[in-house]
Amino acid sequence: MTTNDGQQAAQDSGQGAGSAAAREVGSTRAASSRAGGAAAEGDAADLAALRVLVVDDEADIRLGLRKLLATIGIVAREADSGAAALSRLDEEEADLVVTDLMMPGLSGVELLGEVKRRRPETMVMLLTGYGTVQTAVQCLQAGAAHFLTKPFDNEEILGLVRRLGRQLLARRAPTPVRDGTTCAFVAEDPRTRRVLELVARVAPTPLPVLVEGESGTGKELVARAVHAASAVADRPFRAVNCAAMTDTLLESELFGHRRGAFTGADRDRAGLFEEAGGGTVFLDEVASMSPAFQGALLRVLQEKTVRPVGASTDRQVDFRLVAATNRDLEAMVREGAFREDLYYRLQVVRLQVPPLRERPGDVLPLAHAFLERVAAECLGPEAPVPELSHEAAAALEAHRWPGNVRELENAVQRAVVVCCGERILPFHLGLDQGWGGAAVPRNATGPDGAEVGDYSAAKQAAVERFQREFVQRALERSRGNVSRAAAACGMTRVALQKILKQLGIDRAAFED
Repeated sequence: MTTNDGQQAAQDSGQGAGSAAAREVGSTRAASSRAGGAAAEGDAADLAALRVLVVDDEADIRLGLRKLLATIGIVAREADSGAAALSRLDEEEADLVVTDLMMPGLSGVELLGEVKRRRPETMVMLLTGYGTVQTAVQCLQAGAAHFLTKPFDNEEILGLVRRLGRQLLARRAPTPVRDGTTCAFVAEDPRTRRVLELVARVAPTPLPVLVEGESGTGKELVARAVHAASAVADRPFRAVNCAAMTDTLLESELFGHRRGAFTGADRDRAGLFEEAGGGTVFLDEVASMSPAFQGALLRVLQEKTVRPVGASTDRQVDFRLVAATNRDLEAMVREGAFREDLYYRLQVVRLQVPPLRERPGDVLPLAHAFLERVAAECLGPEAPVPELSHEAAAALEAHRWPGNVRELENAVQRAVVVCCGERILPFHLGLDQGWGGAAVPRNATGPDGAEVGDYSAAKQAAVERFQREFVQRALERSRGNVSRAAAACGMTRVALQKILKQLGIDRAAFED
């Protein structure tokens, strides 16, 4: 390796990249824009708690980035290599890692892989002077939050860090305890309305409810809606994810324990069945319970008594049970994987939540609801909410949503983070589809009619998705000016026009 990213940037600009970055930080333009006045004070208050690690083998670049981040209240730490960055991450947590791509020793791509393996919740932003399509696709597929090529714009970096930072801080904040007295469940589609109509009929009764549906469809919200419309809405709503716990932990969580029952049990603790106090207990992913624990739960449902771990006597409990599953419990009963007697106890009333692809009328109302909330979290409560463009709305409606409502929420979060302007465009959403909303084929069909993975087709689709996003972002920055966009991409106007024609992208959509 003869040059690194810092040297490449220096060659491009005729001066040291880090010095240029440091000078830009102090420039009037940067100080008078997002890093100045009341906005800077708000950023400092909001983002001071963000833990950022800057990784680059060039000291000037690290200094420039650290000073740049300081203008929005972030006190960033530094590491001069990938190995040093991992050592720092072993000692101190980081919310965001901003790293160079080409470094001696551990490269930025290798560092990205290690960070995501050790700390999956940490976001990684890569900066590079070598912005090839293949490298960018590799980084994004490996879990990078963003990929920027040099020479980069200070305001763009600050905007991305603001958005990512507010999202990270909102995620880190403790989740408030919700009593279920209110329930924001979007139901514009007729199929979803029918679910809520059934909720309204069954909620006032004390009958157990089984909520069925694919992962990410909003089963817990349905459970909360049952509680909110019940006669015990003023009492607690207690929820537990059965799939996330072993039998031992689940027993302690639901039944409680006595002091000294196991290592770390330094006090008596009531379980969720007792804490409910006549309210609702929600058991999510109930199909994941072991056969042994299924028997213990059946006894609780029959006798309404629990025996805390380490206790010698039973305690009376009062609760209304709502369970949820993304699996076919009836089939599991036939296979002997789920107790038949427990199944009939749980499914006195069954509520089927349809997948998002089967309730298209909910897609845009949900997207707008998520947009309002995510914009407040990531951009600040006073910031204007980006507008969902007609093209983006069409892309949302055309998508099949295999991940259901959760996937939609993630797409809106990504759009708010990467959107640089006031309008969300299709490529901001990061969906596997083109500008017009046509789905990109993922698999080919073999001779026997079965779907088989096609490496070449998958690679071509991945490259095309990146190419589409890359040129659309350039058009967004240039406000639809093809000449400026081509110059920013390092290509001729004719070459860019050819790509736009191939991908069916209309530059007029990016004008003011």
